[in-house]
Amino acid sequence: MEFSFLLKKLISSFLMPLSFSLILFLIGLFFLFFNSYKKAKIFLSLSFILLILFSNSTFSNKLLEPLEKSYEKVSINEKAKYILLLGGDYEARVNEAIRLYYLNKGSKIITSGYKGNQIESEASINAKKLISFGIDSNDIIIQEKPKDTYEEAKEIKKIIKEEKLFLVTSSYHMKRAMKIFKQEGLNVIAAPTDYLIKKDHTFSIPRARSMRKIEVSMHEYLGILWINIKNLNNSK
Repeated sequence: MEFSFLLKKLISSFLMPLSFSLILFLIGLFFLFFNSYKKAKIFLSLSFILLILFSNSTFSNKLLEPLEKSYEKVSINEKAKYILLLGGDYEARVNEAIRLYYLNKGSKIITSGYKGNQIESEASINAKKLISFGIDSNDIIIQEKPKDTYEEAKEIKKIIKEEKLFLVTSSYHMKRAMKIFKQEGLNVIAAPTDYLIKKDHTFSIPRARSMRKIEVSMHEYLGILWINIKNLNNSK
């Protein structure tokens, strides 16, 4: 699992917009230094065009929109015993988890998030944030060992069994997360939050924020592709 996890991260990092554009740029420089001007022009021009495209808000929003609109905001009539707060965002996700907690009396919040190279895990950070907002520490379950969504789903299944679960994560991550959790047979309700798409003008100057949206979209689409490939191999 460790090798598979690292391989997935490595491949996705090279396919991110900035990394991919820089690779094309470096190839262009390589051909330029060796006086292969025609090839250099192709790669340098392509690198520049992609950077402009990736930093355009209209393009980035179009790419991100199918992910963010996969699930509607959870209804206040929905009820569940557990609320899973995935790591990542420390504001929107925490706020949504707190909202659902008070709408579902007697519920428990599960915080999840891998430590990685950090001093403290995301699961622990979010747990402390919840306590600072008045959530009873006895109603918080910390899960800091899972490294990715696959491992999170497996660990959560051990805790909740057949109980209903609110899955709180960013709207753009919800499609992939729900796919994984449903495959594990979890009785899960999507509770998306942390929307990145804002109303932008049709024409806009290049923005780093737009490139961030592309990175997020590519990460999720690659993740969904990875799931489909694994399912295809398992079905053989």
